[in-house]
Amino acid sequence: MKHNYQTICNNLIKGLPSRIKDVIEQRFGLKNNERKTLEKIGETYGITRERVRQIEEAGFAKLKPRLEEHQEVLNYFQEQIKLAGNLRKEDVLLESLGGSKSQNQAFFLLNLGGNFKKLYQTKDFYSLWTTDENSVKFTKEAIDFMIKKFSELKKPLTFEEVKKEINSHFEKKLTSEALQSLLEISKQIKVGVDGKYGLKDWSEINPKGVKDKAYLILKREKKPLHFTEVTKLINNSEFGKILHETALTQTVHNELIKDSRFVLVGRGLYALGEWGYQPGQVKDVILNVLKESQKPLAREEILDKVLKQRIVKSNTVFLNLNNKKYFFKNPDGKYQVREA
Repeated sequence: MKHNYQTICNNLIKGLPSRIKDVIEQRFGLKNNERKTLEKIGETYGITRERVRQIEEAGFAKLKPRLEEHQEVLNYFQEQIKLAGNLRKEDVLLESLGGSKSQNQAFFLLNLGGNFKKLYQTKDFYSLWTTDENSVKFTKEAIDFMIKKFSELKKPLTFEEVKKEINSHFEKKLTSEALQSLLEISKQIKVGVDGKYGLKDWSEINPKGVKDKAYLILKREKKPLHFTEVTKLINNSEFGKILHETALTQTVHNELIKDSRFVLVGRGLYALGEWGYQPGQVKDVILNVLKESQKPLAREEILDKVLKQRIVKSNTVFLNLNNKKYFFKNPDGKYQVREA
């Protein structure tokens, strides 16, 4: 922390009339680190919230001329906000300025300084501070653009990919610091546990249950896994931190069975359907192989194609081929589907 905000604030409010000083200290948590509402302070004094607000305004009127002595601090605040694209999410800014001990003092000075404007949170954006409302306008346009882009792409993007999308669309070019600040204020765009960005309601970004965590595990590992291994990875990785409880092996297995995103490709082994794996038993895979070929196939040809879909022993495929209800071998020794 570059400046001693506690000392600055104490010097600023020193000499104020006692009630004005007390109201400001309570309002901004300068003494006991607890910010109080206008209503709460009013209850203490037996006055209305409007009267408390008037007392606060009177105090600010007395303090603003004194603030000129601390222009260096205000310049520092302005530099920090400017580096982030002229706006910053409130909690991130206060943490950056005041660390763990002086956030209330930084908050007080921001409110007292005339060049800083707070925009309160909405359904789409978190509370933020800015020194340039044109930057806020651009930020909202950029966020709307990325929400539309994510809806079109239907997949998460890395930080650099998001930066490239925005900078290629808008004349104004964002630095990495400005983009980070822009993304932080959005309630619709979130970063997932794998560091990629997307829409908040995507399971890849905001997994809501065991099945979503299992999906992300498989997508990350990029290969079929046994359900016990999926459970272990959920509990031992960053995904497990979101669960707030230990995933049970049987629960994971049950969710994998029920969810159409997963395909059983071997004994207890699951893959993602989006990788090209077809649902069904080995028999069903053989049927699909023969139907897609539109011609009889030799046993080894069938085996080669089935093993791309299922992790099973060769004998399992051959046993299924012997099922005369579905397949028959022609005089050339090749197999085809038995027509109903």
